[in-house]
Amino acid sequence: MEIGAFILAQQRSYDQPSEQVILNSIEQTQACEAAGFASAWFAEHHFNNYSLVPSPLQMVAACSGRTSRIRLGTAVCVLPLYQPQRLLGEIGFADVVTGGRLDLGVGSGYQQFEFERFGVDVDDAPEVFLEHLEIIEKGLKQTIFEHHGKHIDIPPTAIAVRNVQKPHVPIWIAAGSPRSMGRAYRAGHNLFVTALQDGLDTIRNLRGQLEQSAEAAGKQVTDAKVAFLRCAYASDNDAEIEHYLDCARFQRRLSEALHKRRQQMPDGYLLTETPTEKDVPLDQLRKNLPVGSVNQVIDRMLEEISILKPDQVAIQTQLGNFDQKTMLKQIELWGDKIIPALQKETGARLVAAQ
Repeated sequence: MEIGAFILAQQRSYDQPSEQVILNSIEQTQACEAAGFASAWFAEHHFNNYSLVPSPLQMVAACSGRTSRIRLGTAVCVLPLYQPQRLLGEIGFADVVTGGRLDLGVGSGYQQFEFERFGVDVDDAPEVFLEHLEIIEKGLKQTIFEHHGKHIDIPPTAIAVRNVQKPHVPIWIAAGSPRSMGRAYRAGHNLFVTALQDGLDTIRNLRGQLEQSAEAAGKQVTDAKVAFLRCAYASDNDAEIEHYLDCARFQRRLSEALHKRRQQMPDGYLLTETPTEKDVPLDQLRKNLPVGSVNQVIDRMLEEISILKPDQVAIQTQLGNFDQKTMLKQIELWGDKIIPALQKETGARLVAAQ
């Protein structure tokens, strides 16, 4: 069982210069490698402060020369916003410069605010996603491919810079429904799932969806790898935990604002942080998430892992305006105490089960 990091590169105010947010994210990636994290995943968002990474593949390429072991992943490339044939070349390039450490996470997207500014109808996103994914699959597997579909027509085409991983770069599907889970299982791809900031009941439901989707596709749950995105933070400092939870709630508020097209600040950039109907009080978030002392985090994560049985948990590092120095200490703490404890216990349980 692996521990990865999901690096959102978020900006809460102008007190955080955008260039510093990006450089902090790269530094966090280096720290994650030193701490023994298996993967670092980078989001994709546009035109606002929810995330400052417009191209996760660029972040992968930027981090490739500053790391040597950690796998670098996109979580996710929003396929309806791309020309898939161009994306194929960028995928190959990123896999080459990382020395075969690229994990390709893809999704259909959901934020109408972003789609409008690309002139793309978000209602068409699921259908366009499937067609673009088909093209990506062809281009990764075939030396020369072509495609003739509803949304795009490509004559016989060869990608000049090809991926070095064989048979191809691992594909991870952002799966938020039984339909997308089933699609991943049928195609032989891995899955990226989240319980958002909910508690154990949502995680149990998520496991049930995975089992039902795999069965409906004629597969076993273990036929695909599952990565679980999760907010988690360890500290004996109550104020520190409270601020992390406040930043986690800030993230959720911005996600809702983009989904519902709520207004930005007068400058047209920073999103207005307002409570939503899905707001969760901080004391409830504390109960929902793996936060608290090191032992509390280990125990809670082991409980969640026993329910969901993921192959990897990708914890969220930087959220909101969380302090970089504190964040780097947190990553080091995971490497020193939490990751070894989780791996030891999950390994022991696996041996016992066998």
